[in-house]
Amino acid sequence: MMSRRLLCLLALPLCAACSAPPVQHYAAGRPRFDLAAYFTGTVDAWGMFQQRDGEVVKRFTVVIEGRRERDTLVLDERFAYSDGTTQQRVWTLVQAADGRWHGTADDVVGEAVGESAGNAFNWRYTLRLPVGGRSYEVAFDDWMFQMDDETLLNRARMSKFGIDLGEVTLFFRKRAGGDHARRDESALS
Repeated sequence: MMSRRLLCLLALPLCAACSAPPVQHYAAGRPRFDLAAYFTGTVDAWGMFQQRDGEVVKRFTVVIEGRRERDTLVLDERFAYSDGTTQQRVWTLVQAADGRWHGTADDVVGEAVGESAGNAFNWRYTLRLPVGGRSYEVAFDDWMFQMDDETLLNRARMSKFGIDLGEVTLFFRKRAGGDHARRDESALS
């Protein structure tokens, strides 16, 4: 019994070392990230999924069409993957009085909750991921950092039962003034 307690006490500093700082840590970061302003209109993104050993197993592009509907932000995301498959996810986002964002989508379990400070935004949610004909519920700790008016970097850690599965990295570029034409998605070929 004593050795089990000792093991738990020794593991605590390791667990604390792996946790990310709170989003308020980035409060002084500029430019200030405004989720609704950035994603209203058309945004293009390029990304990849890496397993925990660093191997890139999937690349993708995304076109995001964002629109305001009263107090709701709707993000229509259309993915094109390097293996030729496609996917659509439609987020419905609402900002609460405390400034936090709450979001739902068909493949999100429950509700995503996110908050921003300075140039950073942090989402936490559980996503149902289809893999080989099955579906797995995977936790996401999703961080976005605004670099300039058009550029956003995103890194999301995926885990299940607290075990790190891998990382998704994305580069977002907001289209200039009303350019809503779809880009050529053959860039992954």
